Amino acid sequence: MLRVCQQCHTEIADTALANCPGCGGNLVTHPGPNLDDPGLPPRETDHRGILLPRRHPVGGVITPR
Repeated sequence: MLRVCQQCHTEIADTALANCPGCGGNLVTHPGPNLDDPGLPPRETDHRGILLPRRHPVGGVITPR
């Protein structure tokens, strides 16, 4: 399960929050696909609890397809 903001569509790691720490929008539980490959490092979170996109080993950002 994934917590996603209805307004800015960011993914949130902390499940205890009621509002998005980035924009203040409502959070909904979204049954998204499991994009966590066991060979990849875990996703990082910033100080607000927002999941950051994975970094490519060369330095670029990997975006979902």
